[in-house]
Order: sequence, then C-alpha cells, then structure tokens
Amino acid sequence: MTPPSAALRPAAVLVPLIDRADGLSVLLTQRTAHLSAHAGQISFPGGRIEERDKDAIEAALRETEEEIGLTREYVRVIGRLDTYVTGTGFEITPVVGIVRVPFPLVIDPFEVAQVFEVPLAFVVDPNNRRRTTRDFEQRARVFFVLTYENRNIWGATAGMLVNLAEVLTD
Repeated sequence: MTPPSAALRPAAVLVPLIDRADGLSVLLTQRTAHLSAHAGQISFPGGRIEERDKDAIEAALRETEEEIGLTREYVRVIGRLDTYVTGTGFEITPVVGIVRVPFPLVIDPFEVAQVFEVPLAFVVDPNNRRRTTRDFEQRARVFFVLTYENRNIWGATAGMLVNLAEVLTD
C-alpha cells in the first residue's frame, strides 16, 4: 500500500460485489441526513484508516462491519481499485470483495439510512453514466453521476464505480 500524503486523510471503503444467482450486484449505502460530512449521499461502507488497522483492507472490513453489520467471514477480498482523492481531503483506497449470500445486515441507524443494491450490469454500461460540471468554492468540479431507481450516485462513489467498470471491461 502506498502511504498517503501528509495533507490527505487516509480512508478505505469496501466495494461489495454481491454474488446473486441472477448476476453480480454492488451494495451501496445512503448516509443519514444529519451527518456533518456527506449527509444523505450514496456511498460504499467505509471510513478513515485508524492506527489500529494494519492496512486499508482491515480498515474497509472493520468499517463495513461497524456501519452495516456485514462481517468479514462473508467477504472474499479480490483486489483494489485506483486510489481516489476527494475534494474534501480524503485519500480513499477502494477494496473490492465478493460477498457470499445469504448474509446478515445490522445497519447502524446513526450513519446509514438505507442499504440497496445496483446490478453490476447497470454499472458497467457506459450509457448509464454522465459527466457533470458544477462550480464549487471558486472552481469547476467535474464528476460522474449514475442515476439508478431515482437515486443519484455521484462524486467519489460514482468515480470509483466508473473505475470498477473500466477495470472489468478493459
């Protein structure tokens, strides 16, 4: 693992691919509306890498268990995506794992409003994503948006999903 730069806060997320009989899907969360950072946004389970975590994989699995109760015995880590740096100062390591079904979920209601799945076929189809530009803090920001069942998946999560699609289709 490449050490994060001093200016950025290291974080890790799990990109959970659910092994369903009708095909793979991606498990996502919607954050609660009251959180101070990224309130209401769609995200992967994850968070800051803490000193007690031996690496990004450990952090992603720990955070996933804390947020949605998905324990590591249901997850087979298969790799990682490109490191993603956010405009809010995080350097995120996306850890990809295959999740065995059935699996229990115990959602932390403080952090997570909902958990839902998006078919991987939807994610890899380039027709389901668009680039959007918005001005934020005197700068134009360009980001991807994927709209699935009236949910806008954008920002870092959409960027990581596009990276996943590129890895799988190249």
